[in-house]
Amino acid sequence: MENIVKIEHLNKSFGRKKVLHDVSFEIKKGHIVGLIGANGAGKTTIMKSILGIISFDGNIFINKVEISEVKHIALKDVGALIEYPGLYPFLTARQQLMLYATGKNKNERKNKVTEIINKFKINSFADRKTKNFSLGMKQKLGVALALLNHPSFVILDEPMNGLDPQATMQLRNLIINEKNNGTTFLISSHILSELQKVADDVLIIDDGKLIKNTTMNSLLELNQHLYSINTENDERARLLIKKEGIRLFDNSKIVFSKNENELNIILKTLIKNKVKILNIYQKTGDLEDSLVDVLKSEDKGKL
Repeated sequence: MENIVKIEHLNKSFGRKKVLHDVSFEIKKGHIVGLIGANGAGKTTIMKSILGIISFDGNIFINKVEISEVKHIALKDVGALIEYPGLYPFLTARQQLMLYATGKNKNERKNKVTEIINKFKINSFADRKTKNFSLGMKQKLGVALALLNHPSFVILDEPMNGLDPQATMQLRNLIINEKNNGTTFLISSHILSELQKVADDVLIIDDGKLIKNTTMNSLLELNQHLYSINTENDERARLLIKKEGIRLFDNSKIVFSKNENELNIILKTLIKNKVKILNIYQKTGDLEDSLVDVLKSEDKGKL
């Protein structure tokens, strides 16, 4: 699959502090890429570099056209929301959208604005001045501005900040729909459960370094190595299992390694001792747990 973004040996320093260390990756067309890392890891700096907002060392290409602090031609087909949306307080949401809408004439721009207002369900406050907007309303308008002109590549920095559960679900579905229509996304978010639902690929940044570049499915598989059993008497079941020399991975539940031999031993032991089994299931992948595993491995490598 063709790449829409290519980054080679990206480095960035602020004064004597180096915040990005030789970061290289590519983003495939039509994919949603999750950019994950702690506060200060370098996520926003990467996004600002891609948009040519700040100077940097290295090479960045969008659709094979080079980006720099003074070369912005490739950004004409890029939408972005970085940190908090910059809004004019005395303009309404509709006026802000009209200000940035592109088109052959005013009527075409109006149609584009009406379309995005309906798509984001912001009709109820579209004609109110933004100075009185809540954080969630500002955030929805910011993302609407990023998607207004049907860009092929969209960068969203913490787009779900301040959104209530319903608005979060609406945004998630909208991002997936836009992706299905061919739009590529780079999204950073601390709401890992939401990122898990939309991202195809994952970039994990730690202390300015890219420590993992993989697919979401591959990352989640790191955490799909355990079984869990519920019984009518878990306390007794745990004692019986431990007597068989099997390691449990939880202090209160019956969670053990995904090992067919161990599973057979546990089942035979519980049946033999007449402990009723209520259910057994494979632990599903969890992005937060998988991320912790990756960071733990990285820390061990530093020792």
